Amino acid sequence: MIKIAGTTGLITLFKAFAAQALGLALTATLAWMSPALFHGAWRLALVQGVAAALWSNALRQPYWWLPIHLLFLPTAIAMLTLQLPSWLYLLTVLLLALVFWGTVKGDVPLFLSSNAVADAVAAIVDRENANGFADLGAGIGSVAVPLAQHPALKVDAWERAPLPWLITAWRCRTLPNAAAKRASLWDCNLAHYGVVFAFLSPAVMAELGEKVRREMRPGGLFISSSFPIPDWEPEKIVDVEDRRRTKLFCYRLCRPE
Repeated sequence: MIKIAGTTGLITLFKAFAAQALGLALTATLAWMSPALFHGAWRLALVQGVAAALWSNALRQPYWWLPIHLLFLPTAIAMLTLQLPSWLYLLTVLLLALVFWGTVKGDVPLFLSSNAVADAVAAIVDRENANGFADLGAGIGSVAVPLAQHPALKVDAWERAPLPWLITAWRCRTLPNAAAKRASLWDCNLAHYGVVFAFLSPAVMAELGEKVRREMRPGGLFISSSFPIPDWEPEKIVDVEDRRRTKLFCYRLCRPE
């Protein structure tokens, strides 16, 4: 997951609070102007969620914040209405923090690759005859673990969030050629790998492209699932026959003339 400097993280968090506050202010204003249309807590919560999501978009937050803003207040009201035990709130927050570690500071949330994507990446790696493979933002090892079934391939799965990393580490426990690295992908030296794979977000692709250009060895192959690098021409685009109709953008690092 993406490494964000402290200042940028604070800005992201400020935008999140601002979107909620502005959504609440807009909802309160509309309710004051037309009280008959906004009778009832649920109606107010839904309007506030929509308003907060719109403000989030206006503040140029990453798109994954939209459902968070949309559902935040309705979910809070639902939990209060159900009178759930207090420990359940703490458990929910803890699980969300372990899975989406750092998302509030701007990190990329958890995305899972399909089995078909893992098979397609494995076929590419076989053709490349690579001996080193990195999965950046590996999640629960959806791609890294299947590829590590090939004992000649050294596989490193880079994941920052604690719970997905723990799952990947457990899945790799019997695979001597696989390692689950609990660290940011920005701390990974890509020069160690012949093939690098990532399934991240459009928001980080330009910066990741610079890292790939700077660190990967000439002749190496970078594979991005679903999201192209802006202004880069892929060597090949692989269409995967899965539910999302995933595209794998394959970029060859040029050798010096």
